[in-house]
Amino acid sequence: MREALFVKQNTEKWRHYDAMGQANPDEVANQFIEITNDLAYAKTFYPNSKTTAYLNGLASKLHQSVYKNKKEKSNRFILFWKTELPLLFLAHRKQIYYALAFFLVSCAIGALSAKYDDTFVRLIMGDEYVNMTNENIAKGDPFGVYKQQNELIMFLQIGANNIYVALYTFVLGIIFAFGSIVSLFRNGVMLGSFQYFFFSKGLGLQSVLVIWIHGTLEISAIVLAGAAGLVLGNSFLFPKTYTRMASVLKGAKDGLKIVLGLVPIFIVAAFFESFVTRHTEMPMYISLTILIASAAFIIWYVFIYPVKIYNKSTRLN
Repeated sequence: MREALFVKQNTEKWRHYDAMGQANPDEVANQFIEITNDLAYAKTFYPNSKTTAYLNGLASKLHQSVYKNKKEKSNRFILFWKTELPLLFLAHRKQIYYALAFFLVSCAIGALSAKYDDTFVRLIMGDEYVNMTNENIAKGDPFGVYKQQNELIMFLQIGANNIYVALYTFVLGIIFAFGSIVSLFRNGVMLGSFQYFFFSKGLGLQSVLVIWIHGTLEISAIVLAGAAGLVLGNSFLFPKTYTRMASVLKGAKDGLKIVLGLVPIFIVAAFFESFVTRHTEMPMYISLTILIASAAFIIWYVFIYPVKIYNKSTRLN
């Protein structure tokens, strides 16, 4: 690779690392590893260049930061959700946008398929579920499925299942990112056909007010898990200046951190589905408050807050 192209591909990353001030120890350590990899590459191919000299100085700076920040481990747990996870969302925002796009297209395909094929919903949801829901609609309780099980058991089962789906969606990303796309597609088609089913019964608004009490957080977290899978897959397909193994290890680490960071969101979503959604006759303003607050949190924490953290860190330097 020509030196000019090497510099062009990495300049933004180097400037960001050079401008970073206070950062958690693991993040500084990751930066140090990346820079030393770049430095090793530069020493091999451009041993006497200004680029190599610059990277050598930056590596020294980060090396000092690694040891200076070792005492910050006591705040590691808090810093993960306060700083590290939001910055991962920012660093991998393209994958989040792609995952969201794949998912929305899949939802549209599911809804259209259900509209033009009467048997599609049964194919996706199963005859037992459709028959049960039709019976509940006839009884005047279309969302009775959420009231059938003990709240605590339901909470544990749903929480565990959603976390499993997220991990499964992430791990599938190792199949050239295609596996995660397939999982997003499957979940999107299921959601689209499921939602259309209620709209076709004249229960569209009611279904939104009931199902999306928990669905807003749950579906958002599934999309983010899909994005984590894309991070993993892209690290294998596009290693850039890293060795493929180093790139995959970095992608796996970033993706796993994203998925583990989603666990509290899945827990809250499972709580809503088990203890709140079952109250289908609650006033509309309560449903809307939960739904809007959940959506606002996701938008703020995933898209707005990370930018503020990044801008604040650059101003401090």
